[in-house]
Order: sequence, then structure tokens, then C-alpha cells
Amino acid sequence: MLSSDLKKQYRSIGHKLKPTVMIGGNGLSEAVISEVERALHDHELIKVKLGIADRDDRQMIVEELAKETKAEVVQMIGKMVLLYRANPKPNPKLSNVLRPH
Repeated sequence: MLSSDLKKQYRSIGHKLKPTVMIGGNGLSEAVISEVERALHDHELIKVKLGIADRDDRQMIVEELAKETKAEVVQMIGKMVLLYRANPKPNPKLSNVLRPH
């Protein structure tokens, strides 16, 4: 679990990020999950855009995505969600957490 200070710091970083992955009306697929896995591995902190109209459906998909990828939801606003998963050996050139902002 992330501390509230870390979440605040990550929200600040996430504000400047562009969505790395977009999830369409078809919801979660193996391809989407593997793309989120790759993005989390490379960047640690990513923004995902959800193209799903129903709020409850979006919430269920975000919970399932976080569970499947072992990521933590830092923030969810509307159709955007900020996910974080630490990489034991992050690449300083790719990690959104380590790069200067």
C-alpha cells in the first residue's frame, strides 16, 4: 500500500502524463492486460484511459486490471486511471517515477 504522501507525489507526476494504454468498449482482453504489464514494467506509473460509458463498468474493469497486473490504483478521475507498480530494477530513462519532471 502506498502512503498518502507517495500517492500525492504520484498524482502530481501523473497529472503531466499522457495515457499510455486505452481500453475500449470491449473491456479487458489478454492484449490489453499484456500492454498494461509492459507499460508498468517500463514506466512504473502509467495513465490509462477508459472508453467505457458506464461508471460501474469502469470501476469493475479498473479493479480487475489492478488485480491482474498486481498494480495499485493511485487515482481514478472520470475515464482516467493512474496505476503504479514498482519495478525492482527500474530503468531511470523510462521510469516516470525516477525521471526528473
